[in-house]
Amino acid sequence: MGGAEGTKLDVDFVDMERKTDVTCELVEELQMKTKEFLQPNPTARAKMAAVKGISKLSGQAKASTYPQPEGVLGDCMLLYGKKMGEDSIFAQALIEMGEAMKQMADVKYSLDDNIKQNFLEPLHHLQTKDLKEVMHHRKKLQGRRLDFDCKRRRQAKAMVKNSSSPHFGSPAKSSFTSAHVDDEIRQAEEKFAESLHLAQMGMFNLLENDVEQVAQLATFSEGLLEYHQQCIEILKVLTETLLEKKDEAANRPKLEFVPKTLADLHVEGLSLGDGMNGASRAGSPVHGDGKRSQLELFPAGNPPQSTNASPLPSPSKSPARTPMPKQPCCTALYDFEPENPGELGFKENDTITLIQRIDDNWFEGSVNGRTGFFPVSYVQIVQPLP
Repeated sequence: MGGAEGTKLDVDFVDMERKTDVTCELVEELQMKTKEFLQPNPTARAKMAAVKGISKLSGQAKASTYPQPEGVLGDCMLLYGKKMGEDSIFAQALIEMGEAMKQMADVKYSLDDNIKQNFLEPLHHLQTKDLKEVMHHRKKLQGRRLDFDCKRRRQAKAMVKNSSSPHFGSPAKSSFTSAHVDDEIRQAEEKFAESLHLAQMGMFNLLENDVEQVAQLATFSEGLLEYHQQCIEILKVLTETLLEKKDEAANRPKLEFVPKTLADLHVEGLSLGDGMNGASRAGSPVHGDGKRSQLELFPAGNPPQSTNASPLPSPSKSPARTPMPKQPCCTALYDFEPENPGELGFKENDTITLIQRIDDNWFEGSVNGRTGFFPVSYVQIVQPLP
């Protein structure tokens, strides 16, 4: 069966296609990995995405900030430094370091904003504008090339058929058909040439944009350098302060400590009658063997049952234990299958520990070691949040 051979593009075009495909993959992967670099905690990222999705559904704009680990650690140090009391040098050192960690967290937030604005946003624009347009021209070129090749094959088949069959038809009709086919091929060729030009120019401009792309990498590097330089300055000041605190603690005169006795604390033991019958130590009758009389220790009608009886109190008279406070929790009324990252799936009758209420429609809780968000309407409150 005869037919025209499919149109093949040159090696340079194929090489540009390959490099363009690599650029598409690079831009996608680079955006994802940069976000992971700036915000490495996947649980926190999922939680932020879930809160953002819930806010969109509820129509409430709720800002969610990524918890920088430096800030989390700084808050912990500040909290316990203040609890210990600032008269302790160790507490003062904790507060100093906590403040420094909070400063580094603020510097990290500035780095995040800088990288998002000067690196991630240009990459996103490249992906959604330039690359999208180039891929559109390539797809259009592929369709027009197939159309051009199809019409050429149809012309070749018609020519073979005409040359092998007797000429009973009208010459005028044959000439009209040939002219019509030639016109179709000419139009298909023009469209193919137009798309080829647009695809080549689009890929060339994309691949020759080194100046702008290298400038974006340089901006990324400058942002990292500035971040680390600021952190170095903060840590230098912190280290000097902590070394001064260490010397201050070493030079502080040691205090003498004398442990207090029960007598100093005015605590009366059982041997003194517990102070319930008002008898003083001087007025208590004592026999020659040094033991208090049985008459005083055991009132009439209640003699000791055995000299070997255990000194432990009777279990029936033990004070009742204080009940442990219940954790806020709820019971699942139905199965819930999560549809978005950060949502918490559970089965009917599961007991879920409540962490916080996000809004009127969503809780945050945990079950079986997993934490996430779930709708209020799927559960029944057992122990409400404080």
